[in-house]
Amino acid sequence: MKNKIIHSAILGVAVGDALGVPVEFSTREYLKANPVTDMIGYGTHNLPAGTWSDDSSLTFCLAEMLSEGYNLQLLADKFINWYEYAYWTPYKETFDVGVATSQAIWRLKQGVNPVLAGGCKETDNGNGSLMRILPLLFYIKDMPIEERFKHISDVSSLTHRHIRSVLGCFIYIEFALELIKGKDKFDAFLHTRDRVNKFLNQHVICSESEINKYHRILVNPVSDYEIKPVYEYPEEEIASTGYVVHSLEAALWCLLKEDNFEQTVLRAVNLGSDTDTTAAIAGGLAGILYGLDAIPQQWIDLLARKDDILNLCDKLERCIFCIENRL
Repeated sequence: MKNKIIHSAILGVAVGDALGVPVEFSTREYLKANPVTDMIGYGTHNLPAGTWSDDSSLTFCLAEMLSEGYNLQLLADKFINWYEYAYWTPYKETFDVGVATSQAIWRLKQGVNPVLAGGCKETDNGNGSLMRILPLLFYIKDMPIEERFKHISDVSSLTHRHIRSVLGCFIYIEFALELIKGKDKFDAFLHTRDRVNKFLNQHVICSESEINKYHRILVNPVSDYEIKPVYEYPEEEIASTGYVVHSLEAALWCLLKEDNFEQTVLRAVNLGSDTDTTAAIAGGLAGILYGLDAIPQQWIDLLARKDDILNLCDKLERCIFCIENRL
């Protein structure tokens, strides 16, 4: 892996999240007139600059669980602790919790099996598992693809169990896996498309109509000549709502349109609507692609609980090193 890749991925998520929090729910039109160009404070949630949301909180919970030993019940307990007692929050207050996540955590509190707690209706396909899934990459990256999919499905299912949400997380992690191999971002996109399509052709995990929800990402340029890959669409055809398909498309679009970390996450924020989550998802990928040094230090320094985040990254890095070296 690239040096400090875990740090760059997790900090990428947190920085993107914090950039988007002050303008969450702002329209694209408003941000065209008043674009975000730096990390600012207050705004939507009236919180200081560097404040991150549930996107980062749940990402940190997952990273911490992995550093302590893979255990879905432990992860469920951390999610409950976050929701009930503001664990892994910036200022000991839980805010901006998604409906599907809230309902799933209620089920976890009732003792429901973690892999059955997430909603499984079509209306349960928000971006709440996609926004927090990235740390899992480092635990599963050397596993066969079937095992990777199983782990992704299980971790997503704590809050989002519908196959559409699982598939979005799977595509995201597979793309990130290509990036940590050092692939160019467009090569990574093409390799991800081909590998995911091959996997879906070999394993009947969902209907063709579900696969087609991601047609802008999984497009086959030979057979689907009328459909363009996501990066060829103009901005007005890229949505940035909280819907999982929109979030993944928007994050990939920003990454493939820009050439550095800073412009990738700012572009994601300035798409409007679910600004913090789009930028968190894009920021994790951009962190992997461009590396830790590419994340502006002044943004990292502004992050709430920066030292705690860095210590968590160190802890997960040590754990993954031990796994890789069988220590």
